[in-house]
Amino acid sequence: MNIVITGSLGNIGKPLTAELVQKGHTVTVISSKAERLKDIETLGAKASIGSMKDADFLTKTFTGADIVYLMEAWEGIGSIFDQDIDFTAGFHEIGNNYKKAVTASGVKNIVHLSSVGAHSATGYGSLSVHYDVENILKQLPDDVSIKFMRPVGFYTNLFRSLKNIKEKGAIISTYGGDKKEPWVSPLDISSAIVEEMELPFQGRTVRYIASDEASPNEIAKILGEAIGKPDLKWLEISDEQMLDGMLAMGVNPEIASGMVEMQASQRSGLLFEDFYRHKPAFGKTKLTDFAKQFALAYNN
Repeated sequence: MNIVITGSLGNIGKPLTAELVQKGHTVTVISSKAERLKDIETLGAKASIGSMKDADFLTKTFTGADIVYLMEAWEGIGSIFDQDIDFTAGFHEIGNNYKKAVTASGVKNIVHLSSVGAHSATGYGSLSVHYDVENILKQLPDDVSIKFMRPVGFYTNLFRSLKNIKEKGAIISTYGGDKKEPWVSPLDISSAIVEEMELPFQGRTVRYIASDEASPNEIAKILGEAIGKPDLKWLEISDEQMLDGMLAMGVNPEIASGMVEMQASQRSGLLFEDFYRHKPAFGKTKLTDFAKQFALAYNN
């Protein structure tokens, strides 16, 4: 099949591209960075260099594709430390550009990387943008089939704790304790996307993706043992402390408040209610597997 991948060669895009090429598909990878061209071609894919904000560019690249994989990323909109960016507007712009390009190009099969929390407009902080983009794409003609992929929190998000572990000796968040929650490896997300691409498309479907379940205290124990700090703790602070700390670091206020609200929904369990109503089979990459990767990053 002729498949177009948005999102360049990130934690999901790189293994996704490699597996699709290995399976014999013709893959075009869209990237905004010309320096990615060589890396894309090394994987055996074609590179299309341009902006997600350019609907005409997207239309040209999508034309002739059997399947298009759509994703949005905060990094594609700008730095979270830029005080002037409206990230919600940025997501809406990219979502509408995707809708225009899919319609104009005639693509009929879409796989969209969304997120846990996308089932509701409110209550999940920053994740509400995924609800918005899903609904923009649902405005596409009925003959366009869409598979909405909703992963839970990425293991790789835990890399954000490296600084606090080194400087304060702890993982710090606004929730904690022994209540398990689901986590996912980007590798398992990639595998699920490939699987869905090779299954029939019909209508609009939703698939949640997860790899493992672990509580904050379990995560601290597993990661702590991996990095040689068996007494590593997961410390819980207030919403106000988290917000003040992020703002003091120069994080965009929209992002800071959205992250705090999202973590509050994790603390209450609200974030995962729809996930557990439609609980999927878990992927093969477990937290203990990721802990080895985390240790490499910590030691480097």
